[in-house]
Amino acid sequence: MNADLVRRYNAHYGIPDASAASEEMILHHWALERRLASELQASDAEHRWEVFERCYTTLYSELRWLNELGGIESTEAPVAVARDWAALVGPPPKRVYEVGSGKGRLIAALADLGYDCTATEITRERGAKWTKSHGALRWRVSDGVHLDRFETSRSYDAVISDQVIEHLHPDDLPAHFRGAHTILREGGRYVFATPHTFEGPFDVSRVFGSDRAEGMHLKEYTYRELWQALRSAGFKRIHAALRMPRGMRARFGGRPLPIRSRGYLHYLSAVESVIERLPRRRRPRAARALRALMWTSAIFLIATKK
Repeated sequence: MNADLVRRYNAHYGIPDASAASEEMILHHWALERRLASELQASDAEHRWEVFERCYTTLYSELRWLNELGGIESTEAPVAVARDWAALVGPPPKRVYEVGSGKGRLIAALADLGYDCTATEITRERGAKWTKSHGALRWRVSDGVHLDRFETSRSYDAVISDQVIEHLHPDDLPAHFRGAHTILREGGRYVFATPHTFEGPFDVSRVFGSDRAEGMHLKEYTYRELWQALRSAGFKRIHAALRMPRGMRARFGGRPLPIRSRGYLHYLSAVESVIERLPRRRRPRAARALRALMWTSAIFLIATKK
């Protein structure tokens, strides 16, 4: 057995040692995800939702341990994570729509904080079965792209997504942002987090030492790419989330909470342009070295409709 491969895989997916995935399971995951990613990349716009639903149903049906075991080592309470998002969304009560809710931990925690919440998934393999019934939380199925085909325009105060847009087909990103813009009320915010490409890949490819995403992360982005796409979709005010590391904030009762900052986004974009001039193989190390100067590869943006 390749013990190092097993260790890397379990650490990447937050699987405890007592429930460790076997080498056979990991190799099956690697082959399956690359095959499914190729199908997703090759899908045409007309049949894309059908292909995505089929592929993700296959993924989580064959890799059941990702749902059952993945992420359970996290010691941070969902409500603590939700407070970060709440600080950027604005105080309750507000109507919040989440794209790609997964097991529903974040959206359920926001419902607990007093928000009126809609959770969504493209497949029922992940979704409502993972959360208890909640009066302020409803589950719906959508394609994750054309949000305005599933919801009434100007009906939400906030749209959120966490580690989602890197899974979308790159051709669908403009429609996704336009859909979010359409269902938001004036002054509403789209708040989302996604990994930066410079320290990637962040999908299963990372476990195997690949220098690019070959799995279900169909594209990992830069700040500049997302900034331009958001502006093209109609968002005029775009900010980055300025936040201190949670470990540091834990010493002060979780304070200060994140704030929106346009200046910080300009700073991150400037640093990004410097790193981008380096050869591709040197970018990850440079990005990690610059964390001490408040660079972050955990992209966290807030786009406001106005």
